[in-house]
Amino acid sequence: MIAVIADDITGAAEMAGIAHRLGLRVKLTMQPESASDCDVLVIATDTRSMTEEEAAAGSARVAGALGAMPEVDSLFKKTDSALRGHVVAELEAILANTGYRKALYLPANPSKGRTIRDGVYYIGGKPLHETDFSFDPESPAFSSRLIERLPMCEEKKITCADAESENDVAKAVETAADDILLAGAADMFTAFLRRKFPACRETSDCLCAFNLADSLIICGSTQSKPIDCGIATSYMPTEVYDEKTSADGWTARLVKDYNDSHAMIIAVRDRHRTGKHIAVYLRETMARISDALVSCHRPAELVIEGGATAFAILNRLGWNSFTITEETALGVIRMQADNGTHVTMKPGSYPWGNLFRQ
Repeated sequence: MIAVIADDITGAAEMAGIAHRLGLRVKLTMQPESASDCDVLVIATDTRSMTEEEAAAGSARVAGALGAMPEVDSLFKKTDSALRGHVVAELEAILANTGYRKALYLPANPSKGRTIRDGVYYIGGKPLHETDFSFDPESPAFSSRLIERLPMCEEKKITCADAESENDVAKAVETAADDILLAGAADMFTAFLRRKFPACRETSDCLCAFNLADSLIICGSTQSKPIDCGIATSYMPTEVYDEKTSADGWTARLVKDYNDSHAMIIAVRDRHRTGKHIAVYLRETMARISDALVSCHRPAELVIEGGATAFAILNRLGWNSFTITEETALGVIRMQADNGTHVTMKPGSYPWGNLFRQ
């Protein structure tokens, strides 16, 4: 069995969706747990939102727990495809707590126009620091060079690789020795699964009935784009975003409207603040609001955009284990919680696909 350690929950869901698409048995959890009845176990850790020390300790704990499971024969470390997170610290911690000799870090996703050439990361041909990722509230991209984003990685037994095509990624995976920990994004994981399960075949899902009339849609990412699905969007007031006014008044209005409609989109429009504080404030505020809304009416569909936001919301709701039902688009995963609600998640920078076009 392959175990995946993902640094945020939408990344974890994306990995689970890829395994599901390839016909493999997959389970997604928020804590390491025995799962001998599946091919791929994905653990969402939320370490991207922690301090570097906390992230390293969290990755070490999960790696140690997985190492004690006899059914786990290999690990994959899911990292953000836009270089965010505590990559070096987490990989160093995993290497120290497993039998892997070194790590190969390849965050490129050529299938989505995300490439690495001469150590520089590009999105759609544009250097990373010239994209909207420069506005990320927690980890703004001020440089596109991997060597500047990942200091001393070679000294810590972490090798970075270029990749301008999916074939480049596949070659890197195929030539990696078994004692090298693979770390990267969706394209690398897909190649890894094809190497580990050569008989797997790609399938496609028919989306089950999506109940738009009974849905709560939370957009907590600075990469969010407007959703045109016939439901009005309530944006966080600027004075709440700036913490000049409590969110209580806005929450009360949302609860009233949601009680009447049972369908709502909540989003953050402003993005002029950056740093750890505003990132934590936004996701915790969205989690409190979601809890208040779900408490008055549990929706048939809970849709969340943004990994840190999704983890905060699901953790507050106490929803911890999920069954994958569909991959509605690349990186857009629909799952079912134990209480019956369908939860759809995606990274903030990915498109929704046809989820709302039914």
